[in-house]
Amino acid sequence: MAEPDELGEVRDELPEDLDRGFVGAYKFPDNSRRKITGALCFAVGVWAATAALSLGSDAVLLNTGVVTGGVLLALAGIYQFAAGRRFAVNENEALVAAVADVGFAVGHASAQLGWRGWMSRPTWRVLVYSAEDPPERRGLVLVDALNGAVLEKWVEDNPETWIETASAPAAAEADEADAGTSATAAPGDGG
Repeated sequence: MAEPDELGEVRDELPEDLDRGFVGAYKFPDNSRRKITGALCFAVGVWAATAALSLGSDAVLLNTGVVTGGVLLALAGIYQFAAGRRFAVNENEALVAAVADVGFAVGHASAQLGWRGWMSRPTWRVLVYSAEDPPERRGLVLVDALNGAVLEKWVEDNPETWIETASAPAAAEADEADAGTSATAAPGDGG
């Protein structure tokens, strides 16, 4: 974490998993980290409600509002604890499941983590493109991060217009050069 510099001052820095300068495979933080927040919310909520109830109705700073807030905070903590389930499927396994399900050879692909439903069930959203240049098909596959099941998929012909990456830059430069020479003469100049 933070270490003293040459002057003895401690400087704040990002944790290693959030540092943009980090080189290597990105590791998504596990959803089970929510249990820490849940446990803290529950403990503070129970403490606040217990303190307010034990002091009675004549306490000035600890009143029914603190009891209500403590109960709500404890309920939020229970929810966070219940929703903080550990991933069984990482992004690479989700990509493999998506590739197996779409029915075409995949070139480029990308995975994003999202949550579904009241219990915030972690779900990988995997965007895949076919292996042709340019890609002819694309698909979106939702993969459950807890058990690896494919929840939904959408596959379609790629409606995007792409230039071919291998030969297009040279052709585009030639077209621009031709357009530049013909644009120098004004209409009606005869030249």
